[in-house]
Amino acid sequence: MRGFREIKALMAAGLASYPLLVAFGNITDYQSNFVFLQHVMSMDTTFPGNKLMYRAVTTPALQHLAYALIIAFQAATGLALAWGAIALWRARRASPAAFAAAKLWTAIGGFLGFLVWFLGFLVIAGQWFAMWQSAQWNGQEPAFRFVVSIVLVMIFVLQPEEKS
Repeated sequence: MRGFREIKALMAAGLASYPLLVAFGNITDYQSNFVFLQHVMSMDTTFPGNKLMYRAVTTPALQHLAYALIIAFQAATGLALAWGAIALWRARRASPAAFAAAKLWTAIGGFLGFLVWFLGFLVIAGQWFAMWQSAQWNGQEPAFRFVVSIVLVMIFVLQPEEKS
């Protein structure tokens, strides 16, 4: 159907905007979200007396390293998705095989985003550091919303093209 290729490219571009803005915000206002990460990693707002406190990381150097890795992966996610959107847009009038090949960077960006927001925020922060126990420093809902957005856009964009 006409127009789907353009829609796929624009959806990939829209998806790229979120991690790019998040990474930009984390770089330009480093301290605000670093405080969030410190509380999550130190587990200082989890349930009192929980038996998971042995998992807490309170060493500032390790916290800064974790934050730098998060920012790097957020930026890489956004850049890969943006590059994927550009590739899709350029290939929108190409053969089905060429358009399918142009999906590579969008798929890589979706995968990186899945790693950051599902593995990083929901699994590691949410479960390992028991972020789910914190009423104040809990980013699971926003992370889940972005994971769902990534998955839904990836399902649509990665659908095979009709043969022409």
